[in-house]
Amino acid sequence: MANYRFFIDYLTHYVSAKNRHGVHSPFVYQLIDEVIYNFSKKPYEKAIEDKRLALKRNTERITITDMGAGSMLNNGKQKQIKTIANNALKPKRVSKLLARLAERFSPRTIIELGTCLGITTSYLSKASPDSFITTVEGCPETAKVAKQTLQDLGSKNVELVIGNFDYVLPGIVQRVDKIDFLFVDGNHRKEATLNYFNYCLPKTHSQTVLIFDDIYWSKGMKEAWQTIKSHPKVTLTIDLFYIGLVFFREGRETEHFKVRF
Repeated sequence: MANYRFFIDYLTHYVSAKNRHGVHSPFVYQLIDEVIYNFSKKPYEKAIEDKRLALKRNTERITITDMGAGSMLNNGKQKQIKTIANNALKPKRVSKLLARLAERFSPRTIIELGTCLGITTSYLSKASPDSFITTVEGCPETAKVAKQTLQDLGSKNVELVIGNFDYVLPGIVQRVDKIDFLFVDGNHRKEATLNYFNYCLPKTHSQTVLIFDDIYWSKGMKEAWQTIKSHPKVTLTIDLFYIGLVFFREGRETEHFKVRF
């Protein structure tokens, strides 16, 4: 039933979404043309994808601590690293897009909620080497693997924090002057997602980019996305189905776009 619902959501999105030629906002058109639809290879890509492949072949077992929507099923279970790599890592095209967005906006501070095995973190690190990245992983044994990934790939501008997002994020937000770039990839509950949004809101500014993963993952996540879109401080959103982009650009009318990706 869930797969059927997801398929219907995807079909509905695809029919209603536009490409760059159906967009009348110069900022969004340029973003689609130069970033979202720019599929050129980057010099750091091969090393990261080689590491992804190695993780997908790794038969070592680790104990899972899940603090998100899957916690009832996953806590205490032993899983092979290759199973996590095949099921939980962001697809290459999404990881590359996140990297292009980071490169485009040159954020000073990046916060990532959901390190997983460190592949997307590595993309962000390589694409935006002058940024300081704080990435949070709830599962200690998964974090150990991610730490090794980051070391192997030479991602030196990353601080890996282990802990529950609910407890860790407020402290991270408190110690930064502002949030330039946030990627939320974890928990997948409506209330938690909205809490993360509200924690970060006071530190956002006109150039901030917030990115929410799996906005069609469940009814709750779809409701969270709609609530975020309707917040009076939000002036622009781009729904790419797999992820949603949120902007706070001043001096413009509020607009919401659905874009095929």
